[in-house]
Amino acid sequence: MSKNQLYPIFLKAHELNFLLVGGGFVGTEKLTFLLKSSPEAQVTAVSKEFNAEFLEIAESAANVTLIQDEYHEKYLGGKHIVIAATNFPDINKQIRDEAKERFLLVNVADTPELCDFYLGGIVTKGNLKIAISTNGKSPTTAKRLRQLLEEVLPEEVDDLLENLNAYRDTLKGDFEYKVKAMNEITGLLVEKKG
Repeated sequence: MSKNQLYPIFLKAHELNFLLVGGGFVGTEKLTFLLKSSPEAQVTAVSKEFNAEFLEIAESAANVTLIQDEYHEKYLGGKHIVIAATNFPDINKQIRDEAKERFLLVNVADTPELCDFYLGGIVTKGNLKIAISTNGKSPTTAKRLRQLLEEVLPEEVDDLLENLNAYRDTLKGDFEYKVKAMNEITGLLVEKKG
């Protein structure tokens, strides 16, 4: 039985430079996902053509730069993360190979074996963010789980987080004491009711 070996992290995307290659349906999906979760992410998008929806999204975000051109390795310069979303598997693999030579993290759309990371389902309620991964097996399942969690998590969860943060700021003592105190109070959130 295989096990999900992925290590989840939350990136400060607004401090990173993304290269997105592809301006069609898949590129639009990747840009939408990225900006929904991280509206201030710095994105350079390269494509010979951009569809109307892609252009609409890009034009509404000041932090998206469009370059109407075919992919060239020079566009990897100054980037931290690369997303290859063209309709051409050979070009996507070329992008991946050239990015890996520069030690960049790469996501190749619909090709899990070429990805360093996946863009999973993300639930955001104020300061709470939950990422969902199916290890690339079923993005649709991640999408459905995201929809379920968005429905069941109350909007007030952000108020709870703010209150817990304020409480934590009042605690005196060393790190160990603070962790113990926060564990006690947050333990009440998951305590089973008789």
